[in-house]
Amino acid sequence: MSVDAENVEPTDRAVLEALLSADLRALTAESDRIGRMFAELHHLSANEFHALLHIMVGETSGMPLTAGQLQQRLGLTHAGITYLVRRMISAGHIRRDADPADRRKAILRYEHDGMELARAFFTHLGAANRAALAGFSDDDLRTAHQVMHTLTQAMDHFRRRLTTSAEADGSDGRT
Repeated sequence: MSVDAENVEPTDRAVLEALLSADLRALTAESDRIGRMFAELHHLSANEFHALLHIMVGETSGMPLTAGQLQQRLGLTHAGITYLVRRMISAGHIRRDADPADRRKAILRYEHDGMELARAFFTHLGAANRAALAGFSDDDLRTAHQVMHTLTQAMDHFRRRLTTSAEADGSDGRT
């Protein structure tokens, strides 16, 4: 049964929360489809695309990733992440920079060509998103940001609990 959010009474909180969850799943699925198209168009493997995505998220949040952190996010072995990072550096997508806080560590950054490639593709998506959001007030967008941020934190917390449970069970958490 499909429910339209505009026809839901404000007191139907459970319905509204279910709608938000459904919307988040739909947004994630559509984002995944666009990501796969980007990867196919630019001859990237799924791991390469996901690595670029995680590196971008790290950079834009002000918390760039090390290879070890990327390894954890992708669920790869040490040898697998080493091979992936080397391949992506050779392809000109990323580079290693010394971590300014700890010169012994290297952080992964987009190489200029890699950032331009992503920017050229995703600029059109950004324009479509801006057009779609044009009818919302700044307060609406602040609230939406707060909701998305809170849901992202909840998912992160849930993932951490799953990881802790998997470690306690002696499994690596991968299927």
